Amino acid sequence: MYIIKIKGKAKIPDYVQLRDENFALKAYFRADRPEKELEKLGWIDRQEEFRLLLLTLPFGKVQKLIF
Repeated sequence: MYIIKIKGKAKIPDYVQLRDENFALKAYFRADRPEKELEKLGWIDRQEEFRLLLLTLPFGKVQKLIF
């Protein structure tokens, strides 16, 4: 799984994309509201860890997500 943080402009918020090994889009959600998507993915128990990752993740850089 890969993660990308996308910078919003003006009134458009920052977004996060989760992509699988073939880079097919698996999830797309606001960076400030990941709870629903984490619940859908079954990662709700790692919510705090995911929030810390989003804070340190640079914009526009594809990174391998290791959970």
